[in-house]
Amino acid sequence: MEAHLKDLFCRFHQHFGTGPGLGPSSGTCLLKINGISPLFVKSLYRALAALYRTDPWKRLRPGHLFGLRVGKDSDWSNKKQTFPCAQFIGGDGGDLGLHLFKSEQDALKVSLPVETKHEPNVEILRVIFEKESLLSTANKRMVASLALEPSGMDRYPIIDVARGTSSGGEISFRDPTMEELRYLIAFIKAITLVHPLLQPETDNVTKNGRNVNFEPFIETVDVQWPAELATAVDLVAVTISYPPNRTYEEKKLASPIKYIEPPKEEEDFSGSRQCAMCEKPVQWDQSLCCGRCKAIIYCGPICQKNHWREAHKSMCGLYKAMMEREEELAMKIFKFNFVVDNSCQWLESMGLHKKGMWRRLCDCYAHHPFGLLPTKSIGAFELWGGLGDKDYPSDKPLANHIIGNRNPVFLSGWSEYYNIRSLPMSSPVAAILSHPLTVYHILTTLVINSKNRLIKGKEVIVHYLGPAVELDWLQAFDEISHLLNGLGNVQIFMIGPEVPSNLLGPVSGLGSRLRVNLVRGLYQEQYTNLPAPHMVIALNCGFEIYGSWLGALGVIKSNNVPVFFTERSEVLCTSAKQVLRTSGLHLTHPVGPNPFRSPLREQMHSTNLPSFSNGFIFGVNT
Repeated sequence: MEAHLKDLFCRFHQHFGTGPGLGPSSGTCLLKINGISPLFVKSLYRALAALYRTDPWKRLRPGHLFGLRVGKDSDWSNKKQTFPCAQFIGGDGGDLGLHLFKSEQDALKVSLPVETKHEPNVEILRVIFEKESLLSTANKRMVASLALEPSGMDRYPIIDVARGTSSGGEISFRDPTMEELRYLIAFIKAITLVHPLLQPETDNVTKNGRNVNFEPFIETVDVQWPAELATAVDLVAVTISYPPNRTYEEKKLASPIKYIEPPKEEEDFSGSRQCAMCEKPVQWDQSLCCGRCKAIIYCGPICQKNHWREAHKSMCGLYKAMMEREEELAMKIFKFNFVVDNSCQWLESMGLHKKGMWRRLCDCYAHHPFGLLPTKSIGAFELWGGLGDKDYPSDKPLANHIIGNRNPVFLSGWSEYYNIRSLPMSSPVAAILSHPLTVYHILTTLVINSKNRLIKGKEVIVHYLGPAVELDWLQAFDEISHLLNGLGNVQIFMIGPEVPSNLLGPVSGLGSRLRVNLVRGLYQEQYTNLPAPHMVIALNCGFEIYGSWLGALGVIKSNNVPVFFTERSEVLCTSAKQVLRTSGLHLTHPVGPNPFRSPLREQMHSTNLPSFSNGFIFGVNT
C-alpha cells in the first residue's frame, strides 16, 4: 500500500472506528483465549451488563481516574497489580467503554480531553460496548451460542489490549490473558457497587458544564469470584480510590453523623418505625438516621453510636451504595403514588380497599389463610377490584401484537407490557402482575433452554416454591397463557406448606396453555412425586428463615437445574448469597434489579433501603 494511502487509512480508522481515537476493536473472541471457559465468559458479560445498567458515563469523564487494587500483589504472576488505574470513556461522546492502565502515569500520558492519544509502549486493557450489528462474525456466533446477556438493548462488550508501537504512530492489539480477565471482572463488580458513592464537590462545574470534580474517596468491597474460576477463596477484597493516590490514612470517618432532614415528598415514610439497635417503636419525625448512608433508623444518639461500634460501621458503605440506587429503582413511569407507608391507606387512595385480589395486600384480611380469601364466583371486573375495563388486562388476544405471529411475546419491562396490553400507566395492576410476569421473564429471557422449548411449541415444567400471596392471585397467572401467544405450554407446580388442603390439585379456569397444580408440603418431601422440572423458581424467597430452606437447597444442589430467586431488597440478597454458599451453591446469575418488580416501594421497619416485592433477581445452576 502506498505510504500516503496507508496513513489516510489509519487516520480514517482512528476517527470512525470503535473507541475514542484508538481505532476499531481487534475483534477479539474471548472463546479463543487459552484457559477460558464458556461459563466465565457468561459471568463476565453479566457483570458488564450490570455495570452498564448503572450508567457511570452519566457523571464520569476520561479525566476522572480511579486507582484500584484487587487482592494482594502476591496474588498476581508478576507480584504486582495488573492494571491498577482505570477511566471511563464515552461520557462526552463516542462509544461507551472503559480503559485500564498499568499506572496512573500511563493514563495521564494518553488521556486528552476528547480522545485517547497514541503513546509508544503504553498498554491499555479496553472494554468497548459495540452495537450487535458491528460485532465480528466470531463474536456474533459466540453471543448467540452462549446466549450472552446484552448491555442495554443491543450492545455487547468487546475486550482487547491495545499498545502503542515504538514509533507512536500505530496501534497493535493482542488478546487479554486469563489473568487479566480475572482482574477485570473483579474491578467491574466492585466499581458497579461503589461509583454511585462519589460525592460532587461544591462549585466544581467547569465552564462547559459537563465535567464535575468529586470529593476524594476510597472504598473496599468484597467481590465474589465466579464459581467456575475454582479459586482457593470465594471472595477477594477490591479497593477503589479517587483520585488514584488516595489512601485510607486520609479517610476521615471516625463516628456516625446525625441526620435529621425532612424526607422528599415522594419518600414520605411517616408513621411508626423501629430502632435498628433496641427495636423500640419510634415515630419518623422523632427518629435519627445514619448521616452517611441515610439507611438505618434509630430512636436516639445512644443507640446510633452503639450500633455504629457493634455492627453498622462495617456495613455503612454498602448501605450507602444501595441507597444511591433509589433513583434507578424507582418506577416513575407509573402515574400513581408508588410509595406505600400503609397498605390500607394506599388501597383506599386507589379506590381498591377490601376489593377483589387487592385484599391480599390489605392488613384487614391478614387473618385469612393464603388462598382462602372470602370469594364468590366473580369475573375479571370484580377480581381486579372494579377497575375500569381499560385498566386491567382483558381476556382477549393481544391487541398490539402482529396478527399471525405465533411466537411468545418477549418483553423488556413494564412499559413494553403496558403498551402491548393497551393499559394506561395510571393502572396499578403491575403490583399484582409482578409475580406472573417475573415467572414469564425467567421463562422467556433468562433461561435459553425454556425459551427454545416454547418457541418449538413444547412444554416447560416449573417447580414454584413457597407460594403465599400468589394463592389468591392465581387468575392473574393466566396472563402467562396470553403472552405465550398460541405457542408452547407451561405447567407450574406450586409447592409449599401454605397451600390449603382443600385447594390441592389442578387449578381450574386458566387458559389452555397454562396449567397450575397446587401441592401442599415441603419441597424435599414432595419432589419425588412430581415430574422433573426444567427450572425452579422461588419469589420473595425469604432466606432469612434459613432452617426452612435447608432440605430444599439440598434437592436444588443435587438436581442441577436452573433455579431463580427473587428478594425484596439488596441487603436480603446479600444474606441469601451467604445461605446459598453455606449449602454449596454459588450464584451463576448475579443479583440485579428485576424489570418486573412491583412498582410499590415498601416501608421497612428499621431501614430506608429500597424494597419492592420481587425487587431483585438472582440464580444458581444457570
